[in-house]
Amino acid sequence: MKRGSGILLHISSLPSPYGIGTLGKAAYDFVDRLHAAKQSYWQVLPCTPTGYADSPYSGTSAFAYNPYFIDFDLLEEDGLLRKSDYEALNFGKDESSVDYEALFQLKHGVLEKAYERGIEKYAHEFSAFKYENAGWLFDYALFVVLKKHFHYLPYGQWAPDIVEREPAAIMELTQRYNREIEAIQFTQFLYERQWFALKEYANKNGIQMIGDIPIYVALDSAETWAHPEYFLKDGSVAGTPPDYFCDEGQLWGNPLYDWDYMREHHYEWWVRRMKRSLHLYDILRIDHFRGFEAYFKIPKGGVPKDGEWVKGPGGALFDAIKTALPMPPIIAEDLGAIDDAVRGFLDYCGFPGLKVLQFAFDERNSDYLPHNYPRNSVVYTGTHDNDTTLHWFKTSPPETKRFLAGYIGKATEKNVVRKLIRLAMMSVADISIIPMQDILELDGEARMNYPSKALGNWKWRMKKGAFDKEKIDWLRSVTEIYGRAE
Repeated sequence: MKRGSGILLHISSLPSPYGIGTLGKAAYDFVDRLHAAKQSYWQVLPCTPTGYADSPYSGTSAFAYNPYFIDFDLLEEDGLLRKSDYEALNFGKDESSVDYEALFQLKHGVLEKAYERGIEKYAHEFSAFKYENAGWLFDYALFVVLKKHFHYLPYGQWAPDIVEREPAAIMELTQRYNREIEAIQFTQFLYERQWFALKEYANKNGIQMIGDIPIYVALDSAETWAHPEYFLKDGSVAGTPPDYFCDEGQLWGNPLYDWDYMREHHYEWWVRRMKRSLHLYDILRIDHFRGFEAYFKIPKGGVPKDGEWVKGPGGALFDAIKTALPMPPIIAEDLGAIDDAVRGFLDYCGFPGLKVLQFAFDERNSDYLPHNYPRNSVVYTGTHDNDTTLHWFKTSPPETKRFLAGYIGKATEKNVVRKLIRLAMMSVADISIIPMQDILELDGEARMNYPSKALGNWKWRMKKGAFDKEKIDWLRSVTEIYGRAE
């Protein structure tokens, strides 16, 4: 990958008057500011629909888009909405935080109006979209409609004939809810139109889009309902042992793949998923990449201390992916418990891994110290799971601060964030990605996610005008100095 730098900012965190960041004007404005700062990359978090707890890493579909990101003003320009359809709605008063409850209550009703006005206007394009996405679109739309029909209960608590997808029952509900199913499909079509328009604009301005996909789907998802054969039947779930993020380990609760079944079917589902993802993004980050070499399996009803590491598909999966997609531009998120087997797997795949500066100063010869980096890597000050760099520094133990000062010179609350951004930029890592919160030098209230905290995450939003000329000029300067500018 070419030497360059970029910013990590999820779509949800863009400024917007409608409760959450969208693919509208603020996204185009952000591209302009990235271009002015001579950045090469915009990294987002997973853009799949979210369920309980609003985590983009536990999506209700591996293929669908998050309809919350559809921009109303763009739909109004297309003649699918009127200002009166949405301007008076209360999507929350706090411009720095997402109100997911308000979005859940209000956004789908507005999008239904866009469906009613647009279904005939875009009939030809919509028909092509349905054909191209036939492998997942209907199942997802039916799942969403049935969730509402069954009062948003987990699908395991639906009527038994629906849980088992008995053909007569599915056909009856499909006929009964045909219009609602089509409306959900049309919403996905609208997202894709807005996404590719934004991506084209970014690419024309020299910005590549880095997407992100979680290794797992949610336990209550379209995939687990429509294709239970993809998953283990013993009720075991994913998680992690005790680590940097959580002393007790983490119980994610995601269902685990039946890798024997996947192998017997030539990893067809994963190949399809990767093809679609690399159609949407220029570069793809895969979360929890080490889980392909070995995954942490927690038995049904157990806790992380009851779990064990189990061998995954390893290189065979990526051999199949590379056969279908030669030289795929993939970034491997290789944080967490890494041993020699994982390192060998990463070397075999050849994808760049992650380096996080907040992990670098706890020990003297850490792999996260810049003098130990290979070029084939991506360096961050922190990720969406980390604290902001300013608050990390404030709460670091004295020995960490002493080592940090020995490495970068005197560090204070006023200068440490920019010093660490500069350190990332000067490293040999091919790509440097800085979270927007660190560009803005924000404190801990701007943290995106607490891995050990189930609720209240994924809410932070950037205020309008925060990424101002002074910050753009400084970022452009360090980008040019360290050879990361176009």
